Amino acid sequence: MNVLLNESRIMNQESRQRRGSPKAARVLAGETSQKIDQEVLLKGWVRTRRDHGKLIFLDLRDRSGVVQLVVNPQVSEGAHKVSQELRPEYVIEVRGEVKKRPENTINKDLPTGEVEVEVKGLTILSKAETLPFDMGGEELNLELPTLLDNRTLTLRHPKISAIFKVQKTIASAFRKTLKEEGFTEIFVPTIVATATEGGAEVFSVDYYKHKAYLAQSPQLYKQMMVGIFERVFTIAHAYRAEPSVTTRHLSEYISLDAEMGFIDSYTDLMDMAEKVVKEMFRQVSENHQQELSLFGASVPPHKNRFLRLKMREAQEIIFKRIKRDHRSEPDLDPADEKEICQWALEEHGVPFVFITHYPTKKRPFYTMPDPRDPEYTLGFDLLGISEEWVTGGQRINDYQMLLSHIKKWGNKPEQFGLYLQAFKYGMPPEGGFAMGLERITKDLLGLSNVREASLYPRDMERIDERLQKPKKEK
Repeated sequence: MNVLLNESRIMNQESRQRRGSPKAARVLAGETSQKIDQEVLLKGWVRTRRDHGKLIFLDLRDRSGVVQLVVNPQVSEGAHKVSQELRPEYVIEVRGEVKKRPENTINKDLPTGEVEVEVKGLTILSKAETLPFDMGGEELNLELPTLLDNRTLTLRHPKISAIFKVQKTIASAFRKTLKEEGFTEIFVPTIVATATEGGAEVFSVDYYKHKAYLAQSPQLYKQMMVGIFERVFTIAHAYRAEPSVTTRHLSEYISLDAEMGFIDSYTDLMDMAEKVVKEMFRQVSENHQQELSLFGASVPPHKNRFLRLKMREAQEIIFKRIKRDHRSEPDLDPADEKEICQWALEEHGVPFVFITHYPTKKRPFYTMPDPRDPEYTLGFDLLGISEEWVTGGQRINDYQMLLSHIKKWGNKPEQFGLYLQAFKYGMPPEGGFAMGLERITKDLLGLSNVREASLYPRDMERIDERLQKPKKEK
């Protein structure tokens, strides 16, 4: 027995020796301020390198932020020798001690600006070629085409990546709010049998031997799901084949969609949409002051209740303010949207206003007409800051009325069989709303073009690469 125990002890000891001592846990750059006088293991990318005599200063970037490293040959001759090879975007592993910076060298613009890491060991994990442009500045001064042509690289810049940190929180707030309100998250197809909204702004695809389309929105599916879960939401990709290039439209965008049953009025939908948007503001303000400061942005005023106007009332206000007469037009144009938001801010302290009662003929077939004035709908848009943020409204839930509208809008009922099935067998009064994630991100941060708020934007001129004919060789 003793022999067996001794052999077991020897085997366990040898096993521990083969494994070596436990490996140090990685510390993120953003955590270094809490690790003063402690040895840490860091991993990330070299953002910048600065040589001051024999000292080499490096900014190390990882997913949490940036921290300064100091490589001193008197501390580690080996690390200093390796660091002489480093260039921006090299991937490195660093072992060092966190030190408080001297008072006169503190960087107040950096969350880790009160500390630096004295490097004791440095390993190159991956090398990088020479960058095509400077990535080390606070600003990435590139024209939009260059910014997008080098997208995977430019997304590494802290200010560019900050856009998508904010965007993540906007989507998270949407999800959190609706879950707390009893909504079920669903996941819907993006290949559909017919055009959701009707019209020609759809991408057709070859689906085996059949014709199909990329969904303009998850609209029909979320309506069908009301008959099962009552309240649903989805975050889905949507596609619009709009033959134009503007600063606020994309061919592929991310749609935040919600639909709810057993509503008493279309105003219930505006109440819910307002609650969602205000929670977005709260979370962005609470979690992203640093990112907002990079853009000189702040969450817009939103404490007051969002205003609610009928479209014709908004047109009348615009006419009285600036004498632009669009009072007979069937919609607000971009200049009108911007003007009414400015009026809302000046007169009521919030640059947000719900516009209701658009003409029935200008809204999709499923939008409920106002029973008191069927020429107009119980639909709405929420205009925010300067443009449309949310579109929604009460839907037609009566089967026969819906069937009639499908025909009236020039569609074929047989192409909507599955959709109509949900209404044929009982659908409560319902409605919903949708908002574009990229557009909200753009406006919150004050970006000049919605493409900046899309990781890899799709438009008439680009599918990752610019869609242009190659130059003929001379």
